[in-house]
Amino acid sequence: MIDFQISSSETMERAIREAGILPFFTSDIPGYSVKELTLPEFWFDGEGDSLGPWDWKIDCLESGDIAYGKFLCGNKAAFATIPLYRELMNLRRATTQPDPNGQKIMAYLAERGSITIKEVRVLLGVKKAAADAAIAKLQHQCRVVTGAIERVYRGPEQTYNGWQVSYFCTPESLFEDGISLQTDHTPEESQEMLIDHIARLFPQATRKQILKLLK
Repeated sequence: MIDFQISSSETMERAIREAGILPFFTSDIPGYSVKELTLPEFWFDGEGDSLGPWDWKIDCLESGDIAYGKFLCGNKAAFATIPLYRELMNLRRATTQPDPNGQKIMAYLAERGSITIKEVRVLLGVKKAAADAAIAKLQHQCRVVTGAIERVYRGPEQTYNGWQVSYFCTPESLFEDGISLQTDHTPEESQEMLIDHIARLFPQATRKQILKLLK
């Protein structure tokens, strides 16, 4: 159980590291999300000046050994440290395969290194919603992560209001600097390791709740 609340990018990164794997939004396990751990005054709701975790995620991602993408709770945003992400990757890659659109994106990444949603739209000839869905599916399969997030400054005064552009890449290219994503575990062993880890953090969580989060 995490016994402190998020109030800065530093405490957000600390929460991610202590949790090992952490949903951004609420799940069926009470208290187990960035949103619930964040002090209310720092959670961005469209009002006020603080962008809170919506902006702090950039700093966490820049730490160099934290994965961020839509890989928990049925394609919802989450963070994971390398030891937990490699187990999730082992599980997901053993049970999923890219569809034709996913294959096109993976081929593009093999050649170019990264891709934005705008580039996905051009590559696949689809609208934004379909491009978002294609990237989300690959993130859920642990074949793609958010490699970088760029802040966008607009207007004559170059104001930043939280508008961002995400660059997607493979986990292998993001963590290539001496970080191994290989595990000797079977997919079934990886799943049990993830379940046991979350159960230790939240003993009140049922196996059914944890499996739903890992879905």
